[in-house]
Amino acid sequence: AVGIGLSAATGFRIFVPLLVLSLAARREVLPLAPGFEWIASPEATLAFAVAAAVEILAYAVPWLDTALDALATPLAVLAAILVSAAVLTDLPPFLKWSLAVIAGGGAAGMVQGASALLRLHSAALTGGLANPLIGALELFGALGTAILAITVPVLALVLVLVGGSLVFRAARRRLSRRAAP
Repeated sequence: AVGIGLSAATGFRIFVPLLVLSLAARREVLPLAPGFEWIASPEATLAFAVAAAVEILAYAVPWLDTALDALATPLAVLAAILVSAAVLTDLPPFLKWSLAVIAGGGAAGMVQGASALLRLHSAALTGGLANPLIGALELFGALGTAILAITVPVLALVLVLVGGSLVFRAARRRLSRRAAP
């Protein structure tokens, strides 16, 4: 549940959940799997903080945010796989990496895809003027989901599953309308 929640958060912002994970691990709130202890290092925490700040500022620029989505989607999936694997502490490697790729990568891909489509529609409808608002909402989504994943993981998992179901239904409805004559 922690891994999927953090993974979904990377779909909103790539580096905010990594920063939250790093801070939680540094404070020993969340154990890291062997080999991932570097995430709690001062250097990693600083790097995640700088990267998060740059990412947040970049998404405040209307034309740059849409361009970043092309790069952010594969990076969000990779970050999700990393955060999932980092918190799966007691699993055999094959199961750990399978869950990290399928559940973690899938959760991030779903959230990132929905966010990118929302920003694309916003840009088309408002000329990009509403995109900084959407960027702020995504920031709060990333921060809230990451904190919730660490503090109340089951609730974060339920919210990710409900959100995923809603996104799937909305996409199915939209596709069926397009297919209808």
